[in-house]
Amino acid sequence: MELNKLTIRKASEGLTKKEFSSVELTEACLKQTEKNNPDLNAFITVSKELALESAEKADKMIAEGMGNSLLGIPFSVKDAICTEGILSTGASKILANYTAPYEATVIRKLKEKGAILLGKNNCDTFGHGASNENSMYGSVKNPYDTTKVSGGSSGGSAVSVADNMSIFAIAEDTGGSIRQPASFCGIVGLRPSYGRNSRYGIMSMASSLDTVGPMTKTVEDMAIVMEIIAGQDKKDSTTVSSPVPNYLEELEKGVEGLRVGVPKEYFELEGLDEEVRKNVEIQIEKLKKAGCIIKEVSLPHTKYAIAVYYIVVSSEDSSNLGRLDGIRYGVRLGEGDLYSLYAHSRGRGFPDEVKRRIMMGTYVLSAGYYDAYYKKAQRVRTLIIKDFEEVFRKVDVLITPTSPFPAFGLGEKKDDILAMYLADVFAVPASLAGVPALSVPTGFTKSKLPIGTQIIGPRLREDLVLRIGNQL
Repeated sequence: MELNKLTIRKASEGLTKKEFSSVELTEACLKQTEKNNPDLNAFITVSKELALESAEKADKMIAEGMGNSLLGIPFSVKDAICTEGILSTGASKILANYTAPYEATVIRKLKEKGAILLGKNNCDTFGHGASNENSMYGSVKNPYDTTKVSGGSSGGSAVSVADNMSIFAIAEDTGGSIRQPASFCGIVGLRPSYGRNSRYGIMSMASSLDTVGPMTKTVEDMAIVMEIIAGQDKKDSTTVSSPVPNYLEELEKGVEGLRVGVPKEYFELEGLDEEVRKNVEIQIEKLKKAGCIIKEVSLPHTKYAIAVYYIVVSSEDSSNLGRLDGIRYGVRLGEGDLYSLYAHSRGRGFPDEVKRRIMMGTYVLSAGYYDAYYKKAQRVRTLIIKDFEEVFRKVDVLITPTSPFPAFGLGEKKDDILAMYLADVFAVPASLAGVPALSVPTGFTKSKLPIGTQIIGPRLREDLVLRIGNQL
């Protein structure tokens, strides 16, 4: 039995029955990481000693009759999420020496259940990217074809799960950073509703869009993790007080009678790969045969989503990254006056994409341009939100491709900024609306690259998207 290939459910059952120990399970994951990480580059930091120490404690708890679904289960975390006592670089050089003095709420909840933190996953620096080629620690490669990208920005987390280096991972999704790499790497990825999971302890990119979610091997595993990490947090005022459903029980309800909307704008996009289109159409037929009611719907303001997203994100990026100045924490470079210190610390500590977004955001927020760009973008964002509210009066969920194409080649789009931004064209609308969206693996291209299908639901209805995703 290859323990690192187990799902959360199977691993938990094996630990409970004492078929193997948490130490053995953790060692299997670490062995796979030692073998493949030099090539795939999924981890920036591996906490081997801490992981094995935590696994020993988990085994003692299991021996004493204690237990829950995540006790003794190894997981990894995107490096843009703070973990106490472990390097949290955000895949940047400016935070190359930063060890977080506190724990992100979602990580604390997992550790309290006895989950084993293996280490920190590579990502596009501060979440800026759609291919994981913008990390200052090197690109992450796709385990299905190492000449292809992993997707971004949570590419390292996706690869760690897809290559069985970890049983599951925790990542962050602003405009597709969980869903798109999940699609490219053939795993399950959930962007929860804005406010469903705590953002406390994540390195803020765009505060009105950032969410934290799991990346797993199955939808069932996704339900298990979500039940633990979801809920209100006093340290994050944007979290909601709505009760957390029993997601596992929701999976058992099936899908018969659910109304599934097919937004025509997503299938009319120029550049939609034909194999991706056909695969999603097959999934629509599967749902129809399972008893779902299929309806064509319209989201007319979808075409403005990318433009709105990059104005809002760059503006919030510019503000949030102001704290990284080489003075309060992180790497300090430069001598002489204050300007020299700022210029050298930020100039060498940030990659080009981060600098580009800071400049765009600063320009958009400057006097004379605020109304023309940022204010107008927020107005159009409201129209996009209204589109979703209106369509969810007619259907229960939406089905779309996760990405317009499968994983592309390393370096293929790196110098074409617009083409790279358009990689998230199907993921961004749900982000702007703050609604949950799930990517599930639904097949492969002729060249054996994974294809993902996206299920979008109404706000705080993660249970619905999980039910549909489980059916697929």
